[in-house]
Amino acid sequence: MWIEEDNKLKASFEFKDFADAFSFMTSVAIAAEKQNHHPFWTNVWNKVTFELSTHDAGDIVTERDHKLAEAINNIYLKYSR
Repeated sequence: MWIEEDNKLKASFEFKDFADAFSFMTSVAIAAEKQNHHPFWTNVWNKVTFELSTHDAGDIVTERDHKLAEAINNIYLKYSR
């Protein structure tokens, strides 16, 4: 699901509708805040796209990004059932 490209971890997630996409984003926001890691993301209707990198490390992919990506995947599993 995630690919590393241009010094970023990238992934997109689709949902049945905007409400589910927004609910997912809310859950991700809570997880990201707990990790003190704030992603670049976009949302258009039922699709949420992420580009993760660690700004403090010079905008490269670090273990922090992989940890947040794992949390995002786990949150998505709740919506894809």
